[in-house]
Formats: sequence, C-alpha cells, structure tokens
Amino acid sequence: MNKIKKGINNFYIGESEDKHIAIISFRKENDKVIIADRTFVSDELRGQGIAKKLLDELVKYARKEGMKIIPECSYVKKAFENDLEYKDVKI
Repeated sequence: MNKIKKGINNFYIGESEDKHIAIISFRKENDKVIIADRTFVSDELRGQGIAKKLLDELVKYARKEGMKIIPECSYVKKAFENDLEYKDVKI
C-alpha cells in the first residue's frame, strides 16, 4: 500500500519529497489560507484515486489548522467545483 507522508508544504507518496511518485503541494498565503498549487500522480499510480487521497489529506490538514484553501491547480479546482464535501474549506 502507498503511504501518504507529510512534507514541508506538501503531502506525497514515495521515498522522500524529492523522490515522490505522487504529490499535492501548497503554499501559505497567510495564517488562515493555503493555496493548492500542484497535484501530480505518476503513470504507475494513475487510476487508483491517488490524487483524491492526497487532496483529502490536504483538506484534513486545513480543517485541523482552521484554514481555507484557494484551488490554484486544475485538479483541485475541478474537485472543488464538483464535490460538496470540500465546501467548508473552499474560498
């Protein structure tokens, strides 16, 4: 099973942040807002719902920290438009 790990400004699967095979990264806008800026899943993991699992980890983190998310990357934008489960963290 692919374990999702917390990096400095990301959640990833792989040996390390630099040697990831899937990642969702973000940057802090301020103490209350993070910007989801990149989602990547390698070919070997595609079709397994990995991007959603990474997004769910980011959303769980945002909720725990009392933060909102600006969806900058196309995957997160689409997920936020199509799924009401994220409405509480969406800006």
